Amino acid sequence: MDETLAAAADHHAASDTAALGGLKFSKGHGTGNDFVLIADPNGALSVTPEQVAALCDRHRGIGGDGLIRAVPSRLLAEGRELLADHPGAEWFMDYRNGDGSLSEMCGNGVRVFVHFLINEGLVDLPAGESLTIGTRGGAKTVVRTAAGYAVDMGPWEFIFPGEATARAMDSLVSADGLEVARPALSVSMGNPHTVVALAELSELDATELFRAPRVDPVPPHGTNVEFVVPSEPLVHDGVGTITMRVHERGVGETLSCGTGACAAAVAIRHWAGQGAPDTWNVKVPGGVVGVKFFLAADGHEHVELSGPAVIVASGTLS
Repeated sequence: MDETLAAAADHHAASDTAALGGLKFSKGHGTGNDFVLIADPNGALSVTPEQVAALCDRHRGIGGDGLIRAVPSRLLAEGRELLADHPGAEWFMDYRNGDGSLSEMCGNGVRVFVHFLINEGLVDLPAGESLTIGTRGGAKTVVRTAAGYAVDMGPWEFIFPGEATARAMDSLVSADGLEVARPALSVSMGNPHTVVALAELSELDATELFRAPRVDPVPPHGTNVEFVVPSEPLVHDGVGTITMRVHERGVGETLSCGTGACAAAVAIRHWAGQGAPDTWNVKVPGGVVGVKFFLAADGHEHVELSGPAVIVASGTLS
């Protein structure tokens, strides 16, 4: 029976990707958050949720936390809307979670996306220069740095602003491995996050993220959940440091989450109170990313995410 089920699953995965035969792809990651990347300069490619899930399957496909399609913004309704205010956003990051569902954007994915555009010869971006791209979470400006890329992730906001500012928490989160539900704070970085502070690294290690944590109340469109341990001391030489694990919507636990790192820094900084730093290092299982807060020209406080991006392989689907 097991062999029959496995054969059926293999056949199903093969049929889902058969229509994509001959398609060129790349595989990339940012601090272990990995993606299948495809270029669609003519906007001719239609990828179904089932095909995305098959491609991102780690046993029967290429494997990835998500799929990113590079398509000209003018060829998508969401992209054309962005171009009205951001005419330089020529390329749109069409991002799907590993289960095929649409997502607003991905902080690590933005860096890998821009690196992919450069690698494919679709853009030229020397070190120190910037590029604006379109995402479902808005236009994002990316600067190429000596160590990778820095992305203006835009403004942050509390998802439940009244509760958050008044009580410093807005929900309770339960997870396997934690004996009791923990208070949490929900933050939007263009996509939703719920941040839980833990006291010890041993608690973080014991938290099991095979199943999605239970959030009450859950934000309207679901949420990613970050479990965070502040370092001791929290601040050294003006830089705060935290350690994080994350369960992402439609994916499960990942080695890193860029928007999640930003949301975690927002929450810990809020809880730390007056005098908390504007610069943070966020340790994730896949490495370290940098988070910096700054006042932007639009009068809002923005968050910058910085870190590496790597293309590890390119190929053609059989």
